Amino acid sequence: TVNGITEADNWRLTTSFSGDAAPIASNWERGDTDGAGYFGTGMSQSSGIFTFPSTGIWYVSFSGCFKCSSGTEYGVAAIYVTTNNSSYDLASNVQDRIEDNAEQNAGTASIQLDVTNTSNVKVKFNWTGAGSNLTLQGASTQNLTWAHFIRLGDT
Repeated sequence: TVNGITEADNWRLTTSFSGDAAPIASNWERGDTDGAGYFGTGMSQSSGIFTFPSTGIWYVSFSGCFKCSSGTEYGVAAIYVTTNNSSYDLASNVQDRIEDNAEQNAGTASIQLDVTNTSNVKVKFNWTGAGSNLTLQGASTQNLTWAHFIRLGDT
């Protein structure tokens, strides 16, 4: 028997920044505006490492919204997974480019993950901005760069 959805959570980046981050270690908050909420225990996060509250099959998505001040730039938003609480592997990424000045773009990476042990299976989100004119967007009032976590059912 497979149980239904018992967990759903949403986190977002609160502050914009330029440069690379592996992982995005700070300025995360649980979505808390415009009726946002979470279901179940919710995820926990420390220095950009996200811990699952329970085992099961999870859907994880990460969306990076980025803006270019000039020129043509490339951005990569990536999900990394560890199953031993030590080494991380690239599980999914999305990359896109901005061709015009002051343009904004977004991309979403996603995975379906079997969390067999909440102490060992964790995720982190990395950002690579291939250019000094590129900024990953964050805000405390809306989801610009965000991560969603949904527990789909039992393993």
